[in-house]
Amino acid sequence: MANEWLDSYQPAGEREAADFERIRALLAGHGNPWSRSTPLHLTASALIVHPDSARVLLRWHQRQRRWLQVGGHGDPGESDPLAIALREAREETGLPDLAAWPDVRLHHVVICDVAPGKGEPAHEHADLRYLMATSTPEAIKPENAEAPLRWLTIEDARELIGANNLQVTLDRAEQALAGYGAARHAVSSNDHHSRQPSTRCS
Repeated sequence: MANEWLDSYQPAGEREAADFERIRALLAGHGNPWSRSTPLHLTASALIVHPDSARVLLRWHQRQRRWLQVGGHGDPGESDPLAIALREAREETGLPDLAAWPDVRLHHVVICDVAPGKGEPAHEHADLRYLMATSTPEAIKPENAEAPLRWLTIEDARELIGANNLQVTLDRAEQALAGYGAARHAVSSNDHHSRQPSTRCS
């Protein structure tokens, strides 16, 4: 299932292209690419946005000691990265209306280093990232007390996360939000003009 998502994906730049090829090699091998027992395995995540306010949602990850996007590992039997990202996002935020946005496609492919912890050695996540949106940002509910959530502007999110590959995901979210804002403005302008009284004589 992950291969189907990658078939239509075009990596940008040398770093992402190299990660993309490593993930392809992982999927071409034998065994379950989602298995946590391997030093490199798949994960799926999502950067959640509220399009109307152009904000993004970040979650505190205690193990990494960082503010990051939501997401994680596949459960036994799961293989669709979008479904995994959506399940994880709903569990971690409590948002019931999440959906892929502004389209149903991958938005970032990256391999991340993960420090040892919880009985696991250091390893790598081959992370498949989506953008998701909610229309009810006030409905967020942290999964637990150690995983607070924060709505942030793109600029504030950049400052908070520091040097992290999530910066690239933020770039792509910013582009999508800009496109959404431009489309809303165009619709609003058209509506305004259509309501203007006609000056034509009949």
